[in-house]
Amino acid sequence: MSLKVEKLDGGMAKLTIEVSAEEFKKAIEAAYNKNKKKISIPGFRAGKVPRNMIEKMYGKGFFYEEAANIIIPDAYEKAFNECEEEIVSTPTIDVTQAEEGKEFIFTAEVALKPEVTLGKYLGVEVEKPVVEVSEEEINEQIEKERKNAVRIITVDDRPVQNDDVVNIDFEGFVDDVAFEGGKGENFDLTIGSHSFIDTFEEQLIGKSIGDELDVNVTFPENYHAEELKGKPALFKVKINGIKVNELPELDDDFASEVSDYDTFEEYKKSVEDHLKEQKTDEAKTKKEDAVIAAIIEDAKMDIPEAMLKTEQRSIVNDFSQRLQMQGMNIDQYYMYTGTNEEQMMEQVKEQADRRIKTRLVCEAIVDAEKIEVTEEELDAEIKKIADQYGLEFDKVKNEFMDEERIKEFKKDIAIQKAITFVTEKAVEK
Repeated sequence: MSLKVEKLDGGMAKLTIEVSAEEFKKAIEAAYNKNKKKISIPGFRAGKVPRNMIEKMYGKGFFYEEAANIIIPDAYEKAFNECEEEIVSTPTIDVTQAEEGKEFIFTAEVALKPEVTLGKYLGVEVEKPVVEVSEEEINEQIEKERKNAVRIITVDDRPVQNDDVVNIDFEGFVDDVAFEGGKGENFDLTIGSHSFIDTFEEQLIGKSIGDELDVNVTFPENYHAEELKGKPALFKVKINGIKVNELPELDDDFASEVSDYDTFEEYKKSVEDHLKEQKTDEAKTKKEDAVIAAIIEDAKMDIPEAMLKTEQRSIVNDFSQRLQMQGMNIDQYYMYTGTNEEQMMEQVKEQADRRIKTRLVCEAIVDAEKIEVTEEELDAEIKKIADQYGLEFDKVKNEFMDEERIKEFKKDIAIQKAITFVTEKAVEK
């Protein structure tokens, strides 16, 4: 394989990658073997049709596209590793020559890492963070714990009231026709939660266990289901049961139930300490963000569009993976939110731009200050990962950390060291 690099305008480069004729011949044969069972010609058993017969019927280049798909990934990876320039985007591939007996040639247009000219990065002025915890915030946190410790009490001697948890069966109709997703049984609905549309919940107030009633509502104009937008609907509802959340008293018993403290005063002090610690961490992060933002503002760099698009795609893919962990795919998300891939890419554009510039200026600071990562610092970070997942340190370092991963890991540690360094040098005003 041979590689030629041609720099283009806008921080781009064109890699011309040439693979030997022999390698392309092998790829064509591999493409034939992969697909021959799918091809049937009268007079031949499935999978036994000679390659020259297929090419005679369908054209000499019948297997070229599949062969190209076999060759390109490995050839591009080799070119990526050999290239002396730092590539920072996914490639745009174009095949320029594909013919048996000749070299296979393709190009990959990529973005190169842009140069960064740092402005002022030491002694950056930022607002002094204020860490204060109010009595109101302490009480709010305690109230959250109180609600988490709520006791569920069954009520059978009165009608539905606001804040009750009502168990219902329901079925919805539009124009006297039941609609998809509009039916439920033994559903617990908190009155006043506004989790159901329009005035559905309010119409249950005053009703008793065993009551059957009609609830009339109108779907909002921005409802995710197109066929229901703005439509009046009737729900047939049966009330099966009523429960009420009973909050515990704020006393020593409550403190011992939700914490390791014996008295409410000790527990309250621990809540205050935890909030202070949390706010201190948030203030530290906020200060770091402000320092880096100021450094970015005073630095000069031109971000190639392809680099930005690649980062946007990475953010969207990460979001898609998180959705899958929650049992939803990205297409369902688009349907429910009324958005699409193009809009999603635009929504994350600013975030992608900020991520890229943050990393670029931090890498420039690492170079400018000659920041290095010691083996002790590397091991300390690996140990954090091992502890987080309950794994042995040696197993993580030796089995999960190959040379390339360690290199990237060291880069990340160096970047964090750079952030800490410039933050410590910042001037609070």
